[in-house]
Amino acid sequence: MDKAFKLFLRWLEVEKGYSSHTVDGYGHDLQEFIAGLSEDLDVNAIEGLHIRRFVVALYGHNSAATVGRKLSALRTFFKFLLREELIDTDPIVGIAGPKIGKYIPVFLTVDEVFRLLETPEKKDRFMLRDLAILELLYSTGMRVAELVSRDISNLDFETEMLRVTGKGNKERLVPVGRPALEAVRAWLPLREQLTLARARRGRETERDALFLNGQGGRLTSRSVERMVKNYGERAAIPQTVTPHALRHSFATHLLEMGADMRSVQELLGHASLSTTQRYTHLTLDHLTEVYDKAHPMAKKS
Repeated sequence: MDKAFKLFLRWLEVEKGYSSHTVDGYGHDLQEFIAGLSEDLDVNAIEGLHIRRFVVALYGHNSAATVGRKLSALRTFFKFLLREELIDTDPIVGIAGPKIGKYIPVFLTVDEVFRLLETPEKKDRFMLRDLAILELLYSTGMRVAELVSRDISNLDFETEMLRVTGKGNKERLVPVGRPALEAVRAWLPLREQLTLARARRGRETERDALFLNGQGGRLTSRSVERMVKNYGERAAIPQTVTPHALRHSFATHLLEMGADMRSVQELLGHASLSTTQRYTHLTLDHLTEVYDKAHPMAKKS
C-alpha cells in the first residue's frame, strides 16, 4: 500500500503537474482512508465494503462537499492503480457520492469593487503593493496562487499581457488593464528598495518575484488573503472579500457586459466549460434592466 501511495503522489506531481498544495490534499485524504482500515491491506485486497465503511464514518462530522472531495480522491487513486495494472478491479465502481447543492460563486458588485480599490491609503505601509495586487486580481481574474508565483518577466508592459501558469502547469496569456499596469509600475521602485534592503542584511534576494513581503521575500497566498480580507472590511463590504471573490467578480462582470462564455473560459484557465457556466448567474438588477429594455409588457405605462 505504501509503495502504491507514493507512486500515486509522484504521478500527480510529475505527470499531472499539480501544485504541492493539491498533492498534499490528495495525500491527506488517502492517508485518512488508509488509517481507517482495520489492517495493513495490499491494494488488491481493498473492496467496496472498505470504501463504504469509510464514507459512512465521514458523515456526521463532514459536509457533503468534503465527503465528495475525499471520495473523488479515492476514485482518482484507484483509477491510477488500475491503469498501472497494480490492481485487477476498481473497488470504487458503483459507489455514489453525496448530492451537493449547486454552488453559486460569491461576487462583488462593480460599485463594491471600485470601493475596494479606493481603500488603500498612504498611511498603509505597503499601499502601492496592495493596490497593485487588488488591481491585478480584478483585471486578470487570476487565482491567488497564480498571482504570488508571478515573476516580473511574466508581465509585458508593451503588449499589456501577463503570462499565467495555472493548474496542471498550463500556461495562458491574459490581457492586463491599464489601471493595473500603472499600479504595478508604481510599486516596482518600492519593490527594488525591499530587494536591496534584503541584500544588505546578507540574505538571498528574490530577484524574480513580482510581489514581495516586508522582508523582501516572495509574498505568500495566505498573506494576500489576509490583506484582501482586511481591505474588504475597511471598505464596509457586507460579505467577506477574498481573492477568489475578485476572480468571481471578474468573470461575472465580463459576462454581464456581453463577453462570450468561451472567452471567459480561456481567461480563467478553466479546462471545462461547465466550470465557467457557474458564472451564468447575473445580478437581479442586471436582469431587471434587461427585462425593462427588452420585454414589451415592461414598457406599458
